Amino acid sequence: MADTMKGLKRTHYCGDVTEVGQEVVVGGFVDRIRNKGGVIFIVLRDRTGIVQLLFNDKSNPEIFEKAASCHSEYVLMAKGKVCERESKNYKIKTGLVEIFVDDLRILAKAQTPPFEIVSDSNVNEELRLKYRFLDLRREPLQRNIIMRHEIAKVTREYFYENGFIEIETPMMMKSTPEGARDYLIPSRVHQGKFYALPQSPQIYKQLLMISGYDRYIQLARCFRDEDLRADRQPEFTQIDLEMSFVDAEDIQECVEGFVQRVFKEVMNVDIPTPLPRLTFADAMNRYGSDKPDTRFGFEIQDISETVKDIDFVVFQNALIDGGSVRAINVKNGAGTYTRKEIDKLVEHAKGIGAKGLAYIRWADEPNCSFKKFLGDGQLEKICDAVNAEKGDLVLICADKNKTVLSTLGAIRLICGKRLDVIPEDKYNFLWITEMPFFEHDDENNTWVAAHHPFTMPMEECIEYLDTDPANVRAKAWDLVLNGTELSSGSMRITDFELQQRMFEALGMTDEEIKAKFGFLVDAYRYAAPPHGGMGIGLDRLAMIMCKADSLRDVTAFPKVQNASELMSECPSVVDDESLSVLGIKVDVKED
Repeated sequence: MADTMKGLKRTHYCGDVTEVGQEVVVGGFVDRIRNKGGVIFIVLRDRTGIVQLLFNDKSNPEIFEKAASCHSEYVLMAKGKVCERESKNYKIKTGLVEIFVDDLRILAKAQTPPFEIVSDSNVNEELRLKYRFLDLRREPLQRNIIMRHEIAKVTREYFYENGFIEIETPMMMKSTPEGARDYLIPSRVHQGKFYALPQSPQIYKQLLMISGYDRYIQLARCFRDEDLRADRQPEFTQIDLEMSFVDAEDIQECVEGFVQRVFKEVMNVDIPTPLPRLTFADAMNRYGSDKPDTRFGFEIQDISETVKDIDFVVFQNALIDGGSVRAINVKNGAGTYTRKEIDKLVEHAKGIGAKGLAYIRWADEPNCSFKKFLGDGQLEKICDAVNAEKGDLVLICADKNKTVLSTLGAIRLICGKRLDVIPEDKYNFLWITEMPFFEHDDENNTWVAAHHPFTMPMEECIEYLDTDPANVRAKAWDLVLNGTELSSGSMRITDFELQQRMFEALGMTDEEIKAKFGFLVDAYRYAAPPHGGMGIGLDRLAMIMCKADSLRDVTAFPKVQNASELMSECPSVVDDESLSVLGIKVDVKED
């Protein structure tokens, strides 16, 4: 039978035991044991760190015997006096002391875990996720989860201090189109009808502005049924905010203050403000991405004018079709990228949709993949245009602008990582502004909303809503950090007639508008202050601040690629009786 805590009360966390001469009581998990016969050392671990327990021939024999019976991951409480450690460890906070134990309690015994609980575990992630409760005992994950908590704490403090009110919005709401599939909840009372889990609190926070709560904040749980990747989970936390009687610059300035505060308090990193800005068009033209990583160079350069007279059919066809020829100069890339390595880049480019890549590899002499098509001085002109010199690798793509930019944007990142030129300890924030209002659906040859339908167009673009969708820009912006989109924000439409035009421009009928957004449309008839807001991804912010590779590393109980959780084995089958109460029959589709 396990010991009890009776008579003992924890006085210190393991990582806080540093003062010689103190009487302390600590509790935690057995990290490791060294039994040297007459001396036993037990390293005890909790969420603050580790401390060494000492047992020797001066110990009570019963206590010594109990210590000898301990194994890894046992839960112990120990009382004793802090003394100076003979063999010191200067790498850890408690490395100069140890506790000479005079009372030891084994509160729980553990069977041998399926993997060793160590920081640098080489166990495959699937096994660790199956036993996530054990994986969460490891120091790297505990550090990440605690840092995420600290980020959330600073977030609340900052926005409270700036006059924001935290208001919870419903988790069960009406299904409305927001860009991804909803997670649906069947109603028992209203059979055949469904609630939806919120993709974001978008509609409710706008209603709160209409209700007069001019500064709203919420650490909101959001749900989206979409394909997963390293920076996406089906459920996530959003630092959700909305402000009234403001313009875009006011919102951005407020968020810049938050960014500055959270990095300083959590990491002691200074973020200079105001944050730099790029228009969407400039970001695409320079980096081939609307979420560019600006920590390194290799920017895209348009060389269409330089190559227009080169008799190379790939270049000529692209220009005739209204496309362009663009290049990136991978500085000092010639030594790393052999012909075989370049072939891999070409295959990657084809996978994105490009027809291929042309290149100039300047090792000892410039080696050009389209050299036979060049006239006198034309190679030199290209090298001059992209500032290429000995040691560089120039990669060239010719196609429609959309294909060229997305291809070179992706290749730029691959080369940056391969050449290890992306500094880990640099945090480059960036506002992307003047976002396109519509996106063209090539498959259906139609224009669709690039944002939710309440996004305000820029005033000078309103006249083009019905006639020239490609030229309509939104009063919308993204906050990007090191190539990751942290947040999207916008000013909202508050004019009832303009909102109606917006719905009509998206091809919605009056019946659809009423069915999907009737309550919101009605609310705007009663007047709304000018307002806008943002939703900042707390999980993504934590992932970057923790230098983690995936959201799974900053989420306590994450889902995997197919949106299942390996530990609890959800989603799971529900019995027929439970389905019957909901009026549901399951028709499983064959793969």
